[in-house]
Amino acid sequence: TIGVFVALADNVHQGIVPVPAAIGNGDDPERNLYWGTAEGLRGVFDKSREWRLIEKSDNPSDAGVLRSRTYRHARTGAVLTAKAYRGSEIRRCIQDFESAVGDGAYDLVVFIGHDGLMDFSLPAPVKSAAQARTPDCIVLCCVSERYFKARLEAAGGRPVLLTTQLMYPGAFILSAVAESWLDGKGRGAIRESAGVAYAKNQKLSKKAGTGVFADLED
Repeated sequence: TIGVFVALADNVHQGIVPVPAAIGNGDDPERNLYWGTAEGLRGVFDKSREWRLIEKSDNPSDAGVLRSRTYRHARTGAVLTAKAYRGSEIRRCIQDFESAVGDGAYDLVVFIGHDGLMDFSLPAPVKSAAQARTPDCIVLCCVSERYFKARLEAAGGRPVLLTTQLMYPGAFILSAVAESWLDGKGRGAIRESAGVAYAKNQKLSKKAGTGVFADLED
């Protein structure tokens, strides 16, 4: 199982480098950079050959969550559940992500969005006494190794992909690394998959693309 927590890009409520207004409205998931665009979560996974949409909600009962999608992986049967949080709810999105790690709610727990911990502080996450499993963790936001690694380890998580630089957290990265993760590959191979995907998207060398991601020991 994979749980993905997406904080919608928001020019008003987040300390991001401003993006065009149409894709930086944190209340408009369908056009948002991190959800509705071609490289957003829904844009990538709705059109994927590897994943099939099995459930969706465009009006979740939770006011802070604007969209939810569930996909099944065609080859392995793995299930990925993604939630799009209102941009102004980024604090809660990060807290829910870290709580899912502490609870062991999924085998792989993913955050996509702006590194809100650059802008504000949050209480340290804790490992639940009833943690169901030791989850793997991915944080696709700027400089996530510095801000998230120790927090995730304290919550009982195992980081498998973090970043060392300012970067663009397009969902095409998750699509690529999910294949490596589902095949049981180590953190080095996961990092390489991310680097190749990022280099292709950003028109960088493979070395430069891979350098965006932390070199975590297997």
